[in-house]
Amino acid sequence: MKLIPWNVERFDELLALWAKELSDEFPMREELFKQNSFDDVNLSYESSHIAVDDENHVIGFVVAKLWQEEIDVNMDLKRGWIQVLLVDHEHRGKGVGTALLERAEDDLKNLGITEMQLAGDPFHYFSGIPDQYPETQKWAEKKGYQKRIDTYDLINHLEKHYPIPEDKMIEFSILKRNERDELISFLEKCFPGRWVYEAIKYFDMNGDGREFLVLKKKGRIIGFCRMNDADSPFIAQNVYWSPLFEEPVGGIGPLGIDPEEQKQGYGLAIVQAAMAYLQDRKIETIIIDWTIFIEFYGKLDFTPWKKYGVYLKDLK
Repeated sequence: MKLIPWNVERFDELLALWAKELSDEFPMREELFKQNSFDDVNLSYESSHIAVDDENHVIGFVVAKLWQEEIDVNMDLKRGWIQVLLVDHEHRGKGVGTALLERAEDDLKNLGITEMQLAGDPFHYFSGIPDQYPETQKWAEKKGYQKRIDTYDLINHLEKHYPIPEDKMIEFSILKRNERDELISFLEKCFPGRWVYEAIKYFDMNGDGREFLVLKKKGRIIGFCRMNDADSPFIAQNVYWSPLFEEPVGGIGPLGIDPEEQKQGYGLAIVQAAMAYLQDRKIETIIIDWTIFIEFYGKLDFTPWKKYGVYLKDLK
């Protein structure tokens, strides 16, 4: 076994390995794999590697990232991510995974990274290690990673109609193109960091506003909710695994309400409004990814679908 650099020329083999090992739970599409594991500017080609056997067949790979965007949104410049680490089950227990992980960690450490996170990267696939793979979680713990929290993907199969809430004090609307700067300013003020970055990237990737529901009071944005579906300008995180379903799938999140306007029921209201808009778009199943608020979303009939453990490690 040897490690070779991350290389788009091995794309089909890498995709085939994912399909062999993960497709029952996490079916990968060519477009998504290219989008998240090759086109993301935060991908560290120096730290991502492919494991091949003596016959030059792909038997594993690791995709590593660190923040490389020129966009300043206060992301942690000392944190690195392992987006995915995958080994052919026929070659496990032979040190392939350990070699891939240690090489990625060493490379990222040499680039100034002092803390590692498994998943949760920009243009991630998972918020953490899926609970479907407890042996992988135990393996990560043996490698020095500690679980910080559990996160969830939630699902609602929309067995009933959800109307847009009525409140004379507020109004819901789809974001207009000319409201881009207002939305970004709102996010910078109320939710600085990753959500600002994701919104900026959305517009950079030809988003026109249809994926953002905004909540206004007296004409001012006081809340937002992202809505994704098959017609969105790129594949968003809460519809990654839509090939698992025959019916049209939509996604909700992230979302937030101005802290000065919270505790008035606006958070639940904007989620319900987003559900109504998606139902009008003929969506039959909605997924909310990467959340800990099971009880909150349960009020609108969302239930846990997938669970993840978030693991980090200090490299100092």
